[in-house]
Order: sequence, then C-alpha cells, then structure tokens
Amino acid sequence: MWGARHVTVRFGATTALDDVGLDLPEGRVTSIVGGDGAGKTTLVRALLRRVPLDGGAADVPDLTEVGYQPSTSGVWPALSVRQNLEFAGVAYGMSAATIRERGDELLETAALTHATSRLGSELSGGMRQKLGFCMAMLHRPRLLLLDEPSTGVDPVSRVELWRLVTQAAARGTAVGMTTTYLDEAERASTVVALDAGTVLTAGDPTAVVHEVPGTVSATDHRPAGRRTWRRGTAFHTWTPPGETAPGDEITPDLEDALIALSLARTQEDHR
Repeated sequence: MWGARHVTVRFGATTALDDVGLDLPEGRVTSIVGGDGAGKTTLVRALLRRVPLDGGAADVPDLTEVGYQPSTSGVWPALSVRQNLEFAGVAYGMSAATIRERGDELLETAALTHATSRLGSELSGGMRQKLGFCMAMLHRPRLLLLDEPSTGVDPVSRVELWRLVTQAAARGTAVGMTTTYLDEAERASTVVALDAGTVLTAGDPTAVVHEVPGTVSATDHRPAGRRTWRRGTAFHTWTPPGETAPGDEITPDLEDALIALSLARTQEDHR
C-alpha cells in the first residue's frame, strides 16, 4: 500500500503538513479534500518528492511508475493532442509504436479521437483535463496522483473525468485525487480531509459522517452563535453533545460532517 507516513513539511516558519498519514491502496480511489491552504497540493508534491520532508516518509513506487496530473492539466498549449501524448511518452521512455497504440486506446476512452490534430490551446477546459489524464496514464502507472483534475470543468466533463478515474482504479491502479467537490469525494472508497496541514478525519465517506459528535440541525433563519453555516436557503448548525439544538435535527451529508468536525476540533483546541 502506497502513501504518506507521518509526513511533515515546513516552509520556513510555516508548517504546511504536520504528521500527515495517507493510505493509497491499489485498485481504490482516495479523495483528499480541504479548504485553501489545507495542504492538499503540498501532500501530492511530497509524494512526488518535489518538496523536502522535515519528517516522515513518502512510500511510493519508483517515479517512473507514477502518473501525475497537475491542476493546470499538464497539457502543452503549443502542441497538438497527438504531440502532447508523444512528448509524454518519450519522457517515459516508451517506444513510438507503444505510444501510438496506448495513445489511441486512451483517446478513444476519453472521446478525444476526433481532436488529435487540435492544439492544446484550442481545447475546451474539459478536453484539456481529459487529455492531461491520458498523458498521466500513458505509461500504465501503478500510482496515479491527480491534483484537482475537475476544478473549473463543466458538469458533463466532470462526470466523464470521474468515469476515467474509476476505470483506472478498476484496472488496479492506486488513485489519489485532490478535489474541492465533496460530491466527488463521496464517490471515493476513502476520503481524507486536511485542515491546516493536519488530518481532520479519514475513512469511508459514510463512516466519516457518523463520526460527528453532537447533532446537526436545520432552521430557516440564522441562530445566534458561531457554529452555523448556510446550505441553500437553510441554515445548518452544529451543536455539541449535551446542548440543545436550535432547530430540527437532520442527517448530515459529507459537507455538513466536515464542517461540524472542524468546529468540534476548534472547540476542543480552545479548552
């Protein structure tokens, strides 16, 4: 099983990751979630050995067996779709025949066969992300790391990207994917939530929801206090154990659960 073992990363006086653990089992999708500055990208870069570790270890296969798609897609805008694949394949040491065969297979899966001569700069956002995925998967990596592959992508392309991700896992690849979309995280085998460089919670998405202490309630007006957030037209509130909830108790989803767990940690830290 690949992953991070008690990883700590510091940038000067700032601790970006603090004793972070992450398991990336083969044939599974692991979603890494968290707000801006939580440490998601730093964790991916630590696994890729692109930042020095101040503690712990990155347990990954040889980097020739790792596929990586950055949040920028990794597509070269001045190259065509076919040339992007060829450039990536040469970097992986693949033969021209293997690049062509594997590239054709991936382009068909990603529904990009009609766009092989288009420049990267001429592709839509969704097409660029799918091409970036194909480039990361070209050499059949054992570990695939995706950094927010669907951010800013239209809903249809997001669904198509997720299909590609799950197909990769079904073939035995270990997939670690950072995402800002919790509906995507809910589809993963495991979700790991980072908060200010530490692991807030990790586990099956359903199990994470059941970890919430106290209750989550809903009202149509904002209750007094600082433990309330807006969800659509309603206000949701986390109430610690032993206290009276200001509204009707509800079953939280993953978004509610992560907010509530963050509030619970803050309360514990202030004691």
